[in-house]
Amino acid sequence: MEQNQIKRPSPFLSLVPILTLVTLLFVTIRTFGSDALSGGSQIVLLTATAVCCLIAMTYSKVNWKTLENGMVNNITGVSTALIILLIIGALSGSWMISGVVPTLIYYGIQIIHPDFFLASTCIICAIVSVMTGSSWTTIATIGIALLGIGQAQGFSEGWIAGAIISGAYFGDKISPLSDTTILAASVTETPLFKHIRYMMVTTVPSLTITLIIFTIAGISHEATATEHIAQYSKALNDTFHITPWLLIVPLLTGILIAKKVPSLIILFISAALAGLFALLFQPHLLQEVSGLSVQNMQSNFKGLLMTFYGSTSIETGYTELNELVATRGMSGMLNTIWLILCAMCFGGAMAGSGMLESITSVFIRFVKRTVGLVSSTVASGLFLNLCTADQYISIILTGNMFKEIYTKRGYESRLLSRTVEDSVTVTSVLIPWNTCGMTQATILGVSTFAYLPYCFFNIISPLMSIFIASIGYKIKKTT
Repeated sequence: MEQNQIKRPSPFLSLVPILTLVTLLFVTIRTFGSDALSGGSQIVLLTATAVCCLIAMTYSKVNWKTLENGMVNNITGVSTALIILLIIGALSGSWMISGVVPTLIYYGIQIIHPDFFLASTCIICAIVSVMTGSSWTTIATIGIALLGIGQAQGFSEGWIAGAIISGAYFGDKISPLSDTTILAASVTETPLFKHIRYMMVTTVPSLTITLIIFTIAGISHEATATEHIAQYSKALNDTFHITPWLLIVPLLTGILIAKKVPSLIILFISAALAGLFALLFQPHLLQEVSGLSVQNMQSNFKGLLMTFYGSTSIETGYTELNELVATRGMSGMLNTIWLILCAMCFGGAMAGSGMLESITSVFIRFVKRTVGLVSSTVASGLFLNLCTADQYISIILTGNMFKEIYTKRGYESRLLSRTVEDSVTVTSVLIPWNTCGMTQATILGVSTFAYLPYCFFNIISPLMSIFIASIGYKIKKTT
């Protein structure tokens, strides 16, 4: 009887919580600036969640348990990601203080020519992410090193982060090891490698255009003077014990990746090994981090633990380098984790109340031709990324919502799986309150709005999907 009393909210009414969220986020970001993630945005997400629950319970007669279950299920779905975030915090601290990242920067600024730095960065991250299947791991390791190299060569952090993210999400999108690739294929019931091969039709042109843009931008860039780069190299060499032995850490990490070891285990072993190398090669830095006056076992132990969990700062003689080698450890991820939990509450309430279903039904009305179907899928995927703040939930909802429509219209399932990846996976990092956007902004120390205009691969991919649909290239209907 209670089920019959539930009224499905209209699309207009369902937009109220989202409009509340967007409005309050705009005001909060204008008020707090870069400090918005320290609490203001979290309060906004909870406020929007409260508005959603109020409408659902008073208008639609949805009981609280249903809404609560929606939120709990959302949070459960990202629990592994939260643990990965904490370990990435420990890894970023240990890779920096052990000298792994400074060593990569030291050799990198001497090898990579500034004219081709942006394109090289994109290609390197693409290769690593294809091997790892994880944009998060790629950005947290080689991405941080490339950020330092680019800053030493005088590139703005927005351009560098854009090149890193473009390459990292290319691999995240097509790697058979990527969880989003596997998820999109599974939800749409498409064979994995059939899904990957079909994605090449839109992914390769998108990456090609991206590399052309980065190449032109790199050639047009006025590189920092050679003596300035030399000064950075000397400062790194004077501060850290730079040695090729430290490259064992990323080399072993790559071997574990090739062996298809789970990401959590890879990150943990990599962070632990970097901690061991910090004890061997950088005991003077561990003493500096610990704040103790004498270098001994106690200073090593205290400094090492602080490297894993806390904020560290090393004096190099240059303000820019000081900011680069500063780390925040596991504690630096807590604001992001807090934000993710609040975002999951909002997404769960929107799904449990039926508001997401009501809004996405609007997109289906525009389905008439192939390009309309693909455009509606892209718009729905992007919209769900905005609403649910999580790419995994968006992939599942978009795939399930359009699966029957594609089948009835006679389209192959691979068209849906490709469109879902083109619209959800790559755009998640462009949204400040999405788990991916929050994570990458935190890891790189570059705000989402700063790198968004330069993530050309992520911007071009959904547009390319619509373009390919409009010309009908390799789009077939089943018999």
